[in-house]
Amino acid sequence: MSFTTIGLSDAMQRTVSASGYTTPTEIQEKAIPLALAGRDIIGCAPTGTGKTAAFVLPILQLLEKQKPQNGTGRHPRALVLTPTRELCQQIEEAIRTYGKFCRLKSTSVYGGVDIVRQFNSLRQGTDIVVATPGRLLDHCERRSIDLSHVEILVLDEADRMYDMGFIQAVRTIIAKVPRNRQTLLFSATMSREIRALVAEILKNPTVVEVGEPFTPVDTVLQQFYSVPQPTKLDLLVHILKNEVLGPTLVFSRTKHGADKISRRLEHNGFSSATIHSNRSQSQRTRALDGFRRRQFKVLVATDLAARGIDVEGISHVVNYDTPAFAEDYIHRIGRTGRAECKGTAVTFVSGEERSYLRKIENLTGKRFELKQYPGFSIPGRVESQPAARPAVEFQRKRQYYRTPRFA
Repeated sequence: MSFTTIGLSDAMQRTVSASGYTTPTEIQEKAIPLALAGRDIIGCAPTGTGKTAAFVLPILQLLEKQKPQNGTGRHPRALVLTPTRELCQQIEEAIRTYGKFCRLKSTSVYGGVDIVRQFNSLRQGTDIVVATPGRLLDHCERRSIDLSHVEILVLDEADRMYDMGFIQAVRTIIAKVPRNRQTLLFSATMSREIRALVAEILKNPTVVEVGEPFTPVDTVLQQFYSVPQPTKLDLLVHILKNEVLGPTLVFSRTKHGADKISRRLEHNGFSSATIHSNRSQSQRTRALDGFRRRQFKVLVATDLAARGIDVEGISHVVNYDTPAFAEDYIHRIGRTGRAECKGTAVTFVSGEERSYLRKIENLTGKRFELKQYPGFSIPGRVESQPAARPAVEFQRKRQYYRTPRFA
């Protein structure tokens, strides 16, 4: 099947073709015709299967076809809610790419940047707003945005918003959006809590599922290596020095750990950058842009960025720390093997992390072989020996026992 057979307009087909795509992914093939027909949708598919285009393309076509109901164009007609700044930027970039032949304006709204610029952008009018829940509520309270004309609402990565504690904020925002709207919900996983939210906000939704739940795409080769925690840095450097790797994404459990890994890599001659919540938005943007331009060979990130990094050509994902939550494993390794390209996911497992590996196996329904990395010797531990007694001390004690009282 091609994009010409799923209901896209000539303008949308031109943008898709100009972007280098000729065949829709399975989630796009199933979801786009339903969205164009005005149906509410629950889309569940593994990370890296093209969910963003599955809702961006129909939004652009529907808004371009229909005139604004309020006639002014100053109020957003479509709202996309997403959990992280990086996802906001990724989605807005997709809107600009696919909307190059449309007369539509988009604005992204997220924290960590100057809110005044967002005020000015919203004041000038916009058709589509892509936002994180917290910053959007700030604008609602300041009355710099009016959601009463939203025709299409998208919840992207709703389960992640739940994990990050945004669900109450999402409910508050939804209450400000007209009830007579089209709602699209896309996610890589579908928890019980999200299914409860779905029952509240969607009207007779059509469920579109692609692949097995919690199963990475088949294009990702998964490898697990046993290594003590203190030796992980040595193994990472060994792999980078001895294997032919393309752009590599390394996941650390903590922000401090991410900084430590990056410093060690730089010390060994590997260009790297870090991205986590302690970095300013400008630092995070520079790191991500530098990684895209191949200025950095390695990007070290925490789980904050697991769903917000959409970089073409990531050859390897390295789980430096085995994720404590099995769902995070799915989202981490979904950064490679995207758009039907092949990728490799390498996970370091220390003795303390073997229980996390069992959780991953239980979630995915697979058993993974835990091996030693070939050609890498784990440094042995040298047992501390008692210090030799100084010769002076030995001579003093020897003289003491030679005195007449011991004769």
